[in-house]
Amino acid sequence: MALVTSYLAIGSNLGNRIVNIKESLRLLRGINRIQVEEISPLYESFPQGGPKNQLNYFNLAVAIKTTLAPLDLLGELKAIESKLKRRNTVRWGSRTIDLDILFYGDLVFINEKLAIPHLLLHKRVFVLKPLSDIAPKFEHPLYKKSINELLENLKGKDKIIMPLDYFSWRN
Repeated sequence: MALVTSYLAIGSNLGNRIVNIKESLRLLRGINRIQVEEISPLYESFPQGGPKNQLNYFNLAVAIKTTLAPLDLLGELKAIESKLKRRNTVRWGSRTIDLDILFYGDLVFINEKLAIPHLLLHKRVFVLKPLSDIAPKFEHPLYKKSINELLENLKGKDKIIMPLDYFSWRN
C-alpha cells in the first residue's frame, strides 16, 4: 500500500490527561507502519455533549504518514485506546483517551465501523483548531473548504479555553 498522509485527533478528560496523551503518542510512534510527522499544540476545551460534570478535555491533532489501510489504522488506534484503559460507557462520556481518524488522504469512506472524513469534525472547534495549526490549507474532500475556512465558519459557536504551553506538556 502507498504512503498516505492521515490526520488524527487525540483527546483525554479522565485521569492524568497529559500522561494519557503522551503515552498515546509514544504508542503511536511505536507502530512500524506509522510515521508521526507533526503534532499540534495541546488545547483545553469544554466537554461537548455527554453527561454533566465532566472534566475539561485536552485535545490535539497529529499528522501521520502510514501504509496501513484505513480499517487497519483504526484497529491500531483501538489497540492504543485499550492499552490506555479506555472504557466505552456513555456516549460522549469521560474517557482516558480518544483517538479518531479525521482524514485519510482525500479518501471518502463509510461503513459500520468507520467514517472518513470524520462525520462531525466540521462542527467542532476543539478538532478544527488543533488541525488548523498543522494543516490549515488541507481541503475537506466533501465540503471543498480548507480547515481554516471550516474553522472560520464556527467562530463563536464553540469555545476553546486555551492552548497549553508547549514546553509544559511535551517534556
